[in-house]
Amino acid sequence: MSRPQAPLIQPQARPSQPQARPIRLGPRSLATLALVSAIGLAALTWPFFSGPTSQVGAHSKDAPWLFAGLLVLLVGVVSAAISESGLGPKAVAMLGVLAATGAALRPIGAGTAGIEPMFFLMVLSGRVLGPGFGFVLGAVTMFASALLTGGVGPWMPFQMLSMGWFAMGAGLLPGPDRLRGRGELVLLAAYGFAAAFAYGTFMNLAGWPFMDALASNVAFDPHDGVDTNLARFVAYCLATSLGWDLGRAVVTVVLTLTLGATVLKALRRATRRAAFETPVTFEPS
Repeated sequence: MSRPQAPLIQPQARPSQPQARPIRLGPRSLATLALVSAIGLAALTWPFFSGPTSQVGAHSKDAPWLFAGLLVLLVGVVSAAISESGLGPKAVAMLGVLAATGAALRPIGAGTAGIEPMFFLMVLSGRVLGPGFGFVLGAVTMFASALLTGGVGPWMPFQMLSMGWFAMGAGLLPGPDRLRGRGELVLLAAYGFAAAFAYGTFMNLAGWPFMDALASNVAFDPHDGVDTNLARFVAYCLATSLGWDLGRAVVTVVLTLTLGATVLKALRRATRRAAFETPVTFEPS
């Protein structure tokens, strides 16, 4: 008689472990971030709400400076609020390394349309390390790169806020703990492509009111209506930044699809080894 065979036990797949995040956004951090984002959007889009009879139009030249001064303080406030949620020494070390790398990458494309590899690094870092870390990283990286390249001006706070949004958005994409492989790279590439154009549009909004309406027919004119100024802004974007934004988007997509898998693997390995959610303890000697 043949001996009965033992039933085969199929190995069960282990459930995916949630990715460790260096910063967990609490209610106060979320509220602060939402408030600063709303003020930032108002600071960028105010020309479309001023109207020819609005008193804001009388300050069309000094309003960008006022908004810039306000934003640099607000970005500092939201970064401090997020940091209070748990930016420990390990996260600070990784923040410094990634910010320094991003700041060093930015001058590579100086003077060459669209060659800005730092955007690709911000997307992948925000994806792995989460939206809170992504916002702080984006703002700090842009601040460091501005100091490095001499690009300090009224546009810098807008760059810091926009880059913070850019990296934070990557951390908010779906499936951070489940989606892997080619599908994840395609998702990140698509996001990077769209966000590169969004970043360019935000920066156009920051610089557009500085133009003299008498010098160009695409400049902001406080005496014109909203529809006219909106048409002027679209023409301004098409004439001045479309090629640069397209180059930035294409470079981000190419780097994400070619180097993304390696960089994501390295970031996730570093995150696991850092064990951000494990408190640091010091034993007496």
